[in-house]
Amino acid sequence: MAEKLVIKVTAGADAPERCSQAFTVAAVAAASGVEVSLWLTGESAWFALPGRAAAFELPHAAPLPELIETVQGGGLITLCTQCAARRDITQADVLEGVRIAGAQVFVSEIMKDGVQALVY
Repeated sequence: MAEKLVIKVTAGADAPERCSQAFTVAAVAAASGVEVSLWLTGESAWFALPGRAAAFELPHAAPLPELIETVQGGGLITLCTQCAARRDITQADVLEGVRIAGAQVFVSEIMKDGVQALVY
């Protein structure tokens, strides 16, 4: 079994089911004791901002703010550097505990032994 799960979510409100699936898998893994690294890229970048997750709705899905809280309790959330820059998001803008990092950090995370990576 993987010691760490790295999930890259590219979808946001533009593809709500895919977005919700990524956050759900990340939260379930974190709640199960798996070390989780959730990367927000593309349209999911907006969920790094306070209040944005609360506006996300998908019938029969867990609320995004609760999923984010669960992930943060057992892992790390990272906002893609380029995605943040394209949206004029800075470190001062994001939720507490969210870091901004780039592809080099992502690659270093997924290339370690015992890591499983998923992209949504």
